[in-house]
Amino acid sequence: MKRLISSCVLALSGTALLSASVMAAEPAACQNVRMGVVNWTDVIATSAMTQVLLDGLGYNTKQTSASQQIIFAGIRDQRLDLFLGYWNPLMTQTITPFVQANQVKVLEAPSLQDARATLAVPTYLADKGLKTFADIAKFEKELGGKIYGIEPGSGANTQIKAMISKNQFGLGKFQLVESSEAGMLAAVDRAVRRNEAVVFFGWAPHPMNVNVKMTYLTGSDDALGPNEGKATVWTVTAPKYAEQCPNIGRLLTNLTFTAEDESRMMQPLLDHKDAFESAKQWLKDHPQDKKRWLDGVTTFDGKPAAENLQLTSK
Repeated sequence: MKRLISSCVLALSGTALLSASVMAAEPAACQNVRMGVVNWTDVIATSAMTQVLLDGLGYNTKQTSASQQIIFAGIRDQRLDLFLGYWNPLMTQTITPFVQANQVKVLEAPSLQDARATLAVPTYLADKGLKTFADIAKFEKELGGKIYGIEPGSGANTQIKAMISKNQFGLGKFQLVESSEAGMLAAVDRAVRRNEAVVFFGWAPHPMNVNVKMTYLTGSDDALGPNEGKATVWTVTAPKYAEQCPNIGRLLTNLTFTAEDESRMMQPLLDHKDAFESAKQWLKDHPQDKKRWLDGVTTFDGKPAAENLQLTSK
């Protein structure tokens, strides 16, 4: 009888452990993760890091590269699950209608707190007197009446166009050159090599702050956000995504960065190295980040993440 009772206890214990394991696993619907990515190097780098972690934990992640408007609409229409690149205040005008309609959700804390985004010039131009937004018009001839921005439809371009249309800072005769991040940086690099005047949209984190001796303009009157371009970066998900997929929600909450670290993560990408391989190398070189990001996280099937993360290529 004692042996029978012991056997029953062991069987029940095993069933309880199995049930706990099953309960710890993420719902099956969460295994496929659909991520929106804007073509900004910082967002590409953090998105690659997130995908490497998710895939290494047994998820299947697919990235869709698109503009911010299309990404927010994709989350609204249940075609995308998450986005790691909401720059506040640059994208706030774009995302606000989606937030107000409860079609997307912004996580409670930013993933990056020490970001900055505003107009900038090479420091040699600042030394000549172009230090504020009001100084730009004084250099109209040298600048060719141009301000270099990023991709069409971005929040930054929208705000720069608003300055021009209102003739704010005397910019009414200026033209915004819309391009891509890479296209804008190529134009800046060309101007710097020729020691020519150029005003462009700059931000941190980004290796441009190391590769170009640059100066951010002041006196913006909050035209590109308060506090001379001070910005934060946030993660956006479908409204109930963290409730439905709590393990992914925990990982997303853990994924915080500093501007300095992100700039270093981004440099390999600008050197034309693969974003996913660079993310894996970062995890190998920075075990403290790996430990912090995986705290309280499990694999898709409920095993401790830190001991079971697989970084081998699929």
